[in-house]
Amino acid sequence: MKQQTIYIGIAAIAGLLLGYLLFGNLTSAKTEAASHDHMTDSESQMWTCSMHPQIMQPESGDCPICGMELIPSTSSDDGLSPDQFKMTDNALALANIQTTVLSDVQGDVDNTVSLSGKIAINAEANSTQASYFDGRIERLNVNYEGQEIRKGQQLATIFSPELVAAQQELLTAASMKESQPQLYKAVRTKLKLWKLSENQINSIETSGKVKEFFPVFANVSGTVSEIMSAEGEYVKKGQPIAKVSDLSTVWAEFDAYETGLSQFRKGQKININTSAYPQKRFEGEISFIDPVLNNSTRTVTIRATLNNRDGLFKPGMFVTGKIEAVDGVVGESILRVPASSILWTGERSLVYVKVKADEPVFEMREVVLGLRSGEHIEILSGLDAGEEIVTNGVFTVDAAAQLQGKKSMMNKTGEKSITPHENHSGVSVDKYIDEEDISTALEFSDSFEKNFKRVLRAYIKLKDAFVSSNARQVSNNANETLRYFRTIDMSDMGTTEKSLTVNSIEMLEAIIKTEDLDIQRAYFVDLNENMVALAINLRSVDETLYVQYCPMANNNEGAVWLSTEEDIRNPYYGDAMLKCGSIKELISFNE
Repeated sequence: MKQQTIYIGIAAIAGLLLGYLLFGNLTSAKTEAASHDHMTDSESQMWTCSMHPQIMQPESGDCPICGMELIPSTSSDDGLSPDQFKMTDNALALANIQTTVLSDVQGDVDNTVSLSGKIAINAEANSTQASYFDGRIERLNVNYEGQEIRKGQQLATIFSPELVAAQQELLTAASMKESQPQLYKAVRTKLKLWKLSENQINSIETSGKVKEFFPVFANVSGTVSEIMSAEGEYVKKGQPIAKVSDLSTVWAEFDAYETGLSQFRKGQKININTSAYPQKRFEGEISFIDPVLNNSTRTVTIRATLNNRDGLFKPGMFVTGKIEAVDGVVGESILRVPASSILWTGERSLVYVKVKADEPVFEMREVVLGLRSGEHIEILSGLDAGEEIVTNGVFTVDAAAQLQGKKSMMNKTGEKSITPHENHSGVSVDKYIDEEDISTALEFSDSFEKNFKRVLRAYIKLKDAFVSSNARQVSNNANETLRYFRTIDMSDMGTTEKSLTVNSIEMLEAIIKTEDLDIQRAYFVDLNENMVALAINLRSVDETLYVQYCPMANNNEGAVWLSTEEDIRNPYYGDAMLKCGSIKELISFNE
């Protein structure tokens, strides 16, 4: 019995030893594996700043911008790259965002090239009505631009001491015309060169009286496009009084990209449509192709002369043209996308690609465009067949990218660059504008200054609508501001000035397309960067402008706006943080 107990004890000890050897090593292995996994997770963990999400550090610590303690980044859990961002299914549905999977099509699907442009005054039909003698304008009969005048109509009345002396010469020569006919003839010829008619000269000679005031008559019919003198002003011989344009013919000018220039020839027929008369179709013929390429837009002007005797076409009116391409591309695979999927920034053409088939994950992509055919545009590079792109709601997707601090239409890198700039008075301006937007003082024409002041008045109403957080009113005021922006002639602008103006127009168009206040405010950030850059370079302003700044707007990156009031009324937050902000600069230099 004692011996049996010993055997049982030995067996139990052996079992325990065997169990330790088997299961102890397994537990140790699991512990080691868990420790290894934890170390791997720790090594791959990235740390970011809650106030500045663009900051990514491999270790914990403080934010290099604001000094706040970094927090673990959750972006790695989504498996997204730094340029990708995700939208909610609810946001997609509300914005009616639609996508299309790209596929190659054959070149002979559509041989029509679409162009956009506007109606311009026919420069060949312009004339200048000038004074033919020195004097003072006693009365000016043309008072406003757009006034219709007829040939022979009196334009002005001028007092001219020079003409008074010439009349005295005529009366003296008339008394001696029998003895000195050549002198008499010379004096009459002199008066005719000053555009006095035969009847006027005969009237002076018959009456024997000198007239102090002489009328100036129009020598052409047309529309006054510019008043160039004022009542009471002294004018020199040949000085313009008014510029007159004959609008019985006008030019339709289109912008054609250099990649498609081989498709156009003089004499080609072009079908023209206008928004003003959507049911009418007009036909023209290409009469001019600009031999010089515009370096800033990479386009060439193509022109057609249109009959306008019915006055349907107004200079400045937007038009579209369709032309049958000279060289139809047949049999060659071409990648085309809907025109609605393209965002233009002046220098870049962008699309948004849906990078995951089963998730609303997007990424901005720059593309190179080819010819436009109907409602589709050829893609030369940047996209491949099989990729899925946003074709409807692209502005909403772009706004979502901006709100999440990702690359977007107005932000190449997802980060802002702050640079000082000097205005005309030499005062340093602490300005929050992309460095590439403005690097030198800008030069504006008198016409731009006049029209931009109207833009500013409409813009202030737009800013106030943002303060009131009224999305519908924001859209209405943005539309009014856009209307004034479109009156600005950009033909003689420098590259930077034109870029700022085009960007402003695009941001206003984006604001109008949505009534989501958060999205509107995201575009308002970019609009203000361009508006401030333009405003601080004006030679004069009608009233003091305040450049105001909120450090918490634009995802805590800060944003500016313009105001005519010294008190802060924040358009980015409205009543939520109405007084948040400070004045960064005054713009106050009146003529």
